[in-house]
Amino acid sequence: MSTYVYGITAGSHPKLPEGVDGVGDPPRAVRVIKEGELAAVVSDAPEGLRPKRRDLLAHQNVLAETGAVGPVLPMRFGSLSPDDAAVAGVLAERADHFKERLEALAGKVEYNVKASHDEEAVLHRVMAENPEIRALTEANRQAGGGSYEQRLRLGEIVVAAVKNREAEDAVEIQHVLEPVAAAVSVGPESTGWLANVSFLVDRESAEVFINAVEQVRKSHPYLELRVNGPLPPYSFVEPGPSPPAETRTED
Repeated sequence: MSTYVYGITAGSHPKLPEGVDGVGDPPRAVRVIKEGELAAVVSDAPEGLRPKRRDLLAHQNVLAETGAVGPVLPMRFGSLSPDDAAVAGVLAERADHFKERLEALAGKVEYNVKASHDEEAVLHRVMAENPEIRALTEANRQAGGGSYEQRLRLGEIVVAAVKNREAEDAVEIQHVLEPVAAAVSVGPESTGWLANVSFLVDRESAEVFINAVEQVRKSHPYLELRVNGPLPPYSFVEPGPSPPAETRTED
């Protein structure tokens, strides 16, 4: 039977409280595999595991209970290993890396920030900033809407201006929030978002980070920000950028 891996801790990590349920229906019992100075929090892997809400919450709960009493390197939902021996082998093989990451992530959480534009507000903004757009819009208005070619040209210029504003705002969001974070991981581009960035934040100074996000909201009313966190630091298990993946849930 395959082994489901929730996270990696120090071998000296306190024992999990009784009654912590793992994934599966019925829930699989959570246990610990120790190897040298490290340990992995695991359970047996249920057959045909899919990202259903119940199992996603069980995965998150195991990590929350584990992280409440000490540092944990979180694995993403669905992390499987052939068996317990294979898990122990990875712990031994990558021991130095895991120990360095546990030390680096101690006392830290992740906040993921996604940003998009309010469409109407950003159109007003690019028109205010761009004299050419204003002039073409007025010329087309006076010409009863303008010819097809004139409307096409105006549309192309507006799209380019919005794209440029998206790029500038993405850079500015990261620039403003980076000083109140310990590390940054830029996620993949995705439809509908001009920015998708994860920030590693000291748990004790999380309020400072949230206040900085609110300041961005106030100073950029044409931006729509979505903040998800505090989360286990999924995007920082590896030292380089490792963008967070959004998992589609099934009821």
